[in-house]
Amino acid sequence: MNKLVDIPVKVELYDELSEWEVHTGTGEKITARRIKGKFRSLKNLTMSVWLIYFLGPYLRWNGEQAVLLDIPNQQFHLFDVTLFPQDIWVLSLALLFLAILLAAITGVAGRVFCGYFCFQTVWTDAYSYIEGKLEGNTPQKSQKFKAGPWTFDKVSKKVTKHFIWLAIALLTGLSFCAWFMDVFQLWDEILSFTAPKPVWIALAIFTFFTYWFAGFMREQVCFWLCPYARLQGVMYDQDTVLPAYDATRGEPRTKYSKQTPDNKGACIDCNLCVAVCPTGIDIRKGQQEGCITCGLCIDACDSIMDKIKQPRGLIRYASYKELHKGVARLSLFKRPRVVVYSLIILLSVAGILYGFTHFSPTEFKVVHERQPLFVKMSDGEIQNKYVLKLLNKTKNTLKIKYTISGLPTAHVNGIDDVFHIEPGKIVPITALVKLAPTATKNTIQKFKFIATEINDDSISTEYTTVFILP
Repeated sequence: MNKLVDIPVKVELYDELSEWEVHTGTGEKITARRIKGKFRSLKNLTMSVWLIYFLGPYLRWNGEQAVLLDIPNQQFHLFDVTLFPQDIWVLSLALLFLAILLAAITGVAGRVFCGYFCFQTVWTDAYSYIEGKLEGNTPQKSQKFKAGPWTFDKVSKKVTKHFIWLAIALLTGLSFCAWFMDVFQLWDEILSFTAPKPVWIALAIFTFFTYWFAGFMREQVCFWLCPYARLQGVMYDQDTVLPAYDATRGEPRTKYSKQTPDNKGACIDCNLCVAVCPTGIDIRKGQQEGCITCGLCIDACDSIMDKIKQPRGLIRYASYKELHKGVARLSLFKRPRVVVYSLIILLSVAGILYGFTHFSPTEFKVVHERQPLFVKMSDGEIQNKYVLKLLNKTKNTLKIKYTISGLPTAHVNGIDDVFHIEPGKIVPITALVKLAPTATKNTIQKFKFIATEINDDSISTEYTTVFILP
């Protein structure tokens, strides 16, 4: 290693948190230092995705809430599309897509979801930012603030912090409720204290747990409550790219000085990588369950390397093969698990696209009465009884006319009128189909009920059933 001489640089040192304090939760909660860097900028950018959670309910479409999970009416409104329980398979494919996507991303790049998108991580980062602005944004400043006397300035900052925390928690609960009922109606009922009991329960639960988890538990949620942290190990392989410390280059460590011996490593043991870590781990000890793959330790180490005129990358995203075996990692298309994940994701996306592009405006079902299967009339004709059920999945009232096809000699009672079916409703219709037994030699005769919108021929559906003879 080249000697470093006459470098006018100031390198700050940070006391490392003890293993006991981080992993048992008996010490103070982590107060991570904030520094600038590309991964911090990326984290700030990805955190903004959660604005959809807060602002999404206010998006209007044709005068109504664009996205609404209407549980009481068993409807899911998504812009022009309305999903009913009969369409649950599309939502199942969407959930499968998200689950496999998470597994695929973990296999490729570790817990980047935890580091950049997880609601616990995002809310904790926002809460710690507010706390840092008011009480100090480094462990040292935070401890000094806490140890100081209870002056008016300290009390006012404490009150301000908790007020903002509670406001964010309350807004989080309100935003959750807003996805399940019209947001403007929700605000009106909340402000007038006329909201239904489930709203108050959901609001209380989300407010309490957001305030408690993001404000006080923080990294302990990742260590002890999150099952994903326990499962991540089985999703990694030797080609997974993770934040890693290059011990070959960094060891043995030495404190920084202008005259660095040739036999010392690049790590100057400043502990800044520990100080910026949201979960307080030391990346130099290898991969740990607390690592959320956020890359902030890389920003910290790179900033120190720049100060001491060393190449960046002492801590970097690298695979086990690259770091310990000195060989390049496999390309994505040569990794079996990635290929399998990709195929499942593609199939899920294809199913979702098919579902959204082939939604029928109606759902038609015909139920044949089984007891009795048929009735022999006094004039010798055979009668079968059916119940017609048509679900209107549009947002307009449908005017439906029913006909039959496949039984040319049959006549039907009960479907002569035009039936008005409101949006999201089902109007059961009883149809009595009569057929002379001499009309056919088969005891089972297939035919169709056809439902057509009289003002729109494009809305037409049919259902095949059977007519049973003695």
